[in-house]
Amino acid sequence: MSQAQLMDGTGLARRIVEETAKRAADLTARTGVAPRLATVLVGEDPASVTYVRMKQNRSRKAGIESRHMALSAATTTAELIDTLTALSADPTVHGILLQHPMGPHIDERAAFEAIAPAKDVDGVTLASFSAMSFGLPGFASCTPGGIMRLLDEYDVDPAGKRAVVVGRSAILGKPVGMLLLGRDATVTYCHSRTADLSSVVREADIVVAAVGRPRLIRGEDIKPDAVVIDAGYNPGNVGDVDFDSARERAGLITPVPGGVGPMTIATLLAQTVEAAERQTGV
Repeated sequence: MSQAQLMDGTGLARRIVEETAKRAADLTARTGVAPRLATVLVGEDPASVTYVRMKQNRSRKAGIESRHMALSAATTTAELIDTLTALSADPTVHGILLQHPMGPHIDERAAFEAIAPAKDVDGVTLASFSAMSFGLPGFASCTPGGIMRLLDEYDVDPAGKRAVVVGRSAILGKPVGMLLLGRDATVTYCHSRTADLSSVVREADIVVAAVGRPRLIRGEDIKPDAVVIDAGYNPGNVGDVDFDSARERAGLITPVPGGVGPMTIATLLAQTVEAAERQTGV
């Protein structure tokens, strides 16, 4: 059996960012307004600091201005909500990204809900989840949105297929399942309480691994010619799928890194420009 074809998220993300840069330049030329993304970071978690800096750099390359709000680790939920409410009301800010995790003392859900849905370009509010679930206009959670774009790029039509999502987080597992359901897949969610996970995964035409456990999904769990989307990222550049063994059975598979990760940031940038277009009436 031949090895699975790699789903190149890096190349697709590059094209999306190039398209986004053109849209941003067109918006600025027509309105004099440059799209602006506000990033909010509580504390100084090294991984989060690096991630936010990377997003700022990518934003600049796409013609998107950045505004960064660095808050101390001692920031309270009320103070964070005040910051997000002010950004939501600021007409010069078109998108808001609240970096998480934020620390155990912060009520994350309350903080997310302080972001105006029109500026929720990371797709973290209840309004955005509802829009994803009901197929209404809104912003997708960035990783699920990127996954759907990858499937489209490789002509994978979810309609009628059995999709198994391993993981049920509010910003990845749950929304990607709803997006797949909206495209007429038959969706099964698996999680830490799922009995005999392997037997469920073996039935899947599309597997989305999003649980944060290195190499949890093994090659022997993969149905021949299945599409394997590894949205996990663990220390050592290891995903949630055992890549080498899974590639021997899958038809299509995302590498880690270079698969889902680049698509997440590209989706964030594209949705920021889309938000700016909507808010300026273009």
